[in-house]
This record gives sequence, structure tokens and C-alpha cells, in this order.
Amino acid sequence: MTLDQKNLRIEGIYLQRQEGYFMQRVKLAAGVISAQQARIVAGVAESFGRGIVHLTSRGSMEVHWLQGDDLPAIKQKFAMVGLTSRGACGGAVRGVTCSSQGAAEFPQLESLARRLQRHFTGNPRFEGLPKKFKIGIEADTTGGRHLIQDVGLVLAASDNGTTGYDVWIAGGLGREPRAGFLLESGVPEVRIIPVIEAVITVYARLVPPPKRLKFLTANLGEAELRRLIRAEPAYAEKLLPVGGFPDSLTMTAPGKQRVVIPVFAGQLTANHLRTVAEFTDQHAGGVMQVTVEQDIAFVISGGDTEGAVRELTTRMETFPATGAPATFRICPGSHECRMGLAATRDLAGELIQEMNPAAKRQAWAISGCPNSCTQPQLATAGIVVSKLVAAEDGGKTPRFDLYRRSGPGLGEKAGEQLTFAELTKLVREFES
Repeated sequence: MTLDQKNLRIEGIYLQRQEGYFMQRVKLAAGVISAQQARIVAGVAESFGRGIVHLTSRGSMEVHWLQGDDLPAIKQKFAMVGLTSRGACGGAVRGVTCSSQGAAEFPQLESLARRLQRHFTGNPRFEGLPKKFKIGIEADTTGGRHLIQDVGLVLAASDNGTTGYDVWIAGGLGREPRAGFLLESGVPEVRIIPVIEAVITVYARLVPPPKRLKFLTANLGEAELRRLIRAEPAYAEKLLPVGGFPDSLTMTAPGKQRVVIPVFAGQLTANHLRTVAEFTDQHAGGVMQVTVEQDIAFVISGGDTEGAVRELTTRMETFPATGAPATFRICPGSHECRMGLAATRDLAGELIQEMNPAAKRQAWAISGCPNSCTQPQLATAGIVVSKLVAAEDGGKTPRFDLYRRSGPGLGEKAGEQLTFAELTKLVREFES
């Protein structure tokens, strides 16, 4: 079967580093997935891949080691349970992410995330963009993730006292990190979709491929970009209020508790994911969350929370993340990704062995290339494999940039072009 790379990307598919194999990404609005859907993902991984599911730092799932002839059947299997990969890669609106899954307001955030994902996914007006377009929605600004989105929405009060959102735009990481800026405060929900449409319209019209929206900020400045967006007819529109039942699958109430199960490097076997799905059906109303830290979380009902979690831990004795010694966001790196410059899972394991107690209490991230998919600039300590240099043995060895974040903005470089020995020394002597 002949596979066009552009069309593959819009379907959420990338070529792997290994010739003839593909990665398929699944978009999850606000990271939420049902137990039934998780079983299908596990089945796809087992039947068509090598039985491994990767959890991403944007709350989505990826299945690797797929072959081209199987991709149409995989799309059908996902569609049968309401899962989509459309726009998960390529020049389109990506999955709507949320790091505020533990907030009391999360059901409201999830509902909006689902509406946004439905509106923009598969809509030809918002495909064929110069590059990816990312939307995030948060309860507050604590984690800083609103700063790295093309559109970041932060829950706030609107002018009339009803619920609204502060709209931040034009953020992004990669080789040239740039924090987003505030476009408008307290935007009511009936205007959120029109405002985003106006932003995308300006982006599609003025930005050359393969640049992100932040390109316009660098070239035009914040004031001019704000003026252009506000001049779009869609910007002032108001949609009809949303009626009917809530869109959220996650229900919080007194007596319920959110529990997070760590997953080292975001790597789950298909069998482990099935075990998690069964636990979810029994104790969490059939709904689980993929966190931005690449873990699995549940909102557990009933009084025996500790007993339920012990039961899951016992049933998953071989779960590689049980007792994981550090929080560490990790991309696939050169294990599978064509862009990866280092074997990130191996590298993280080596660094964890060198960490002192203070280091192990922090949130870490490692990105296998300068694209910064694991958001190292938002970790307490973030590592980027910045390049490969010639080694004495004729091969190549990686160099590392180290970021430290202590305030509300993006992390700043604390080390550049470090050798592995130099990086290890900094990790060993880490002070919070």
C-alpha cells in the first residue's frame, strides 16, 4: 500500500526510526479515557504492535511498531469506541490538554475540552495549517502550561461575574522557547470557540510553513498580533449557550478521592493497561485519566480507597513503575522516534541512580531532541539532548542542555552543551 506522509500525519501517524514501522497517536480530550476505550488501545497494541502503549506528556496515548497495511483497520477499531487520531500529528489542531485533572473544577474543564476537540477535529477549515496548533485548558497558572500553548485557557471570572477564561496565545517550546502572552481576560465560554477561530485564521494566513504562531510574535510584536486577531470578524462572535447534559466523564463528589499510579517513562504493556481498565470499571466508574506526567489517575468512589489501590498494586507486581523513585517525563527518544538523539529511557534510568534525595523529590523531564516534547522548560529540572558530536571511537556522543525552573515562567538554562559526565555530576550534586 502506498502511504503519503502528509496524509499519514493528519491521521495522527508518524514514521518510526525503524524502517517500515509507524507510530499511531490517539487524541484524548483533557487526558480522559474510558475503560472500554483503553481495552481497545491495549488490543491494538497487542494485535498490531509489540504490546506496548506509551503515555505522552500531553495526556494522549501512542502505539508503536505498527505496519502500514494495518493502519486502516486500526483506525476503524478506534472509531468503533469513539476514539480519534485525526489531527494528532501534522498541521492541525492537536488534542486539547489539561494538567488540572485533580482540581475541583475539572469536570467543567473537561466538558469544554471535549467541545473544543469535537469542533476542531476533522474540520477542513482547521487542517492544512503551517504546523501544529496546540490548545490547553487549566484551572490556574500554577504549572505554567498555559504559557506553552498556541492558545492557553485559564479559568477566571468574566466581566459580569460568570465563569470565563483568560486567553493566552503564541507560546511554544522547541528550539526557540517563547512564553505566550495574555490576549484577553475573562472571556465568556460562548466566545471561546470564535476567539480561537480568529487566532487560527490569522495564523493560517500569515505564517509560513513550518512555523508556529510564536513566529508572528517574534516578527510583529504582541501588540500588532493582538490587533490582527481582534480585527477578525469571528473574534467578537458569541455562540448560543451550551445546553443539555454535561460532557464530562469525570465526576467528583464528597467522599471521592483521586489516586495517581506512577508509570515510569509512560510505558505500559497491553496486559497492564487491561488490568488498569478492569480496576477502573470496578472502582472508578469506568473512567481513567492520562496525566501530563505520563501516569494513570482515577477518581475512586467508596470508602476503601487504600484497599483498592493495594489491590491494583498487587495485581500489577511486574508493573515497571511501581515504586518508581522519581517523577520523570520521558519521550521515546532514539528508542523509536526518528528525531531522537539519545536512548531516553536508558538515560533516565542511569540518571535516577545518581540522584540524591533532594533530586528525587523534584519533577524532572528529558527530551531526546531540541523539540522539547516532554516540556523540560516546565520541569523543576529539564534536560534536552541538544546535539550529537563526534567521539574518539568514530561514533557520536550526545550533549545536553539543563534547564532549571523556580518561578512562574519558563525554566532557564543552567548548563549548556554538557557531556554525560558533567550532567551526571550536576544531578548528583542537585539542590532544590
